Amino acid sequence: MITLKRLQGIDIFRGWAISLMILFHLFFDLDHFSYIDIEIKSDTFWISFRLLIVSMFLITVGMSLKLAHKTAINWKRIKKRVFLLASASLLVTIGSYMQFPQSWIYFGVLHFVLVSSLIALPFLNYPKLSVSLAMFILIGYALNYLHMTWLFELLVQPLQLPKEHTEDIIRFIPWFALILLGSAMVTLNWHTKLFSHDFFNRKSSLNSSFSFLGRNSLLIYLIHQPILFALFFLLQ
Repeated sequence: MITLKRLQGIDIFRGWAISLMILFHLFFDLDHFSYIDIEIKSDTFWISFRLLIVSMFLITVGMSLKLAHKTAINWKRIKKRVFLLASASLLVTIGSYMQFPQSWIYFGVLHFVLVSSLIALPFLNYPKLSVSLAMFILIGYALNYLHMTWLFELLVQPLQLPKEHTEDIIRFIPWFALILLGSAMVTLNWHTKLFSHDFFNRKSSLNSSFSFLGRNSLLIYLIHQPILFALFFLLQ
């Protein structure tokens, strides 16, 4: 029963994240189709809003990764996950290239989750190391000592990556720190304190809805923008 509650809590938490993401993209599309005029890529509020959403997602990625491999690495599940995420990432790249050929997505949320989930596997049973490395990454990035712009500069020409702007990018540094912190939370059992709160266990239609969204977050992530774009095209 405890395991079910924990999973429900994560699903509800992820459901909130996916809901906020849809709201963010709704305003992005309203601005893109000139229904409103906001500086969504430069305004402090919208930048902070996006950071909150991405942080919520990546924390749950780290927690789910540890829960999925709590006793040992399940390689069968890893293979299935790699296939799903690689396929979904390819769809995002192709779709973004068709819509934004000058600023297509080459390393967005799904690309990052695919790569970081594999790199995080050796750290799953070492929470203290994970937290220490996460702090090192965050502090190093904040002080501008730690970054991976050199890798982008190395790859931009041979891979013909967008030079000035891409529609979505999740840089390995500092975001890998959130994956490490999420997995460490489960290993140290901190997540039970969070998800044992009545907010996540209250039986209500609202919680059921957010739980459903959380369980189907990958599918919703893939289809919500095409649906929104189609609706705005029809309204023009």
